[in-house]
Amino acid sequence: MELFTNFPLWASLAAIFFAQFVKVPIQYIATRKIDWSLLTSTGGMPSSHSAAVTALATGVALETGLNSAVFAVAAVFAIITMFDASGVRRQAGEQAIVLNQLVADFSRFAQEAKGWQGKPEKEKQKELKELLGHKPIEVFFGGLTGVALTLLLHYLL
Repeated sequence: MELFTNFPLWASLAAIFFAQFVKVPIQYIATRKIDWSLLTSTGGMPSSHSAAVTALATGVALETGLNSAVFAVAAVFAIITMFDASGVRRQAGEQAIVLNQLVADFSRFAQEAKGWQGKPEKEKQKELKELLGHKPIEVFFGGLTGVALTLLLHYLL
């Protein structure tokens, strides 16, 4: 099957898994706490989205050349994805922080006003996902991760 020999595809998938996995030790170094939920979460260092799309573009470049139309498509796709990861999605995460604070403030007010002392906190509110996007440095290192991992795989395999 040709699917199993599609180097750009496998390089992209490897970059996603590597970037997601490496978030755990990086977070541990920064906070001294192990957070296994980072394996499946969005956001954080490095950006797995950036790693995936740069791995894809690098793999396509290695197989078809920098002057191919398919490389152009992969490169533009990578640029748009990385821009979105550091722009729109990051802004949504920042808005989620503000909305979560509003919900928490309202919950405290409602608790005091109506006597919600007996209810568990999870029944009162559902927090929005705050870690949606990436800081530019996370996108940059995600991109470097994708390129470096793909080049390493290309020369090893």
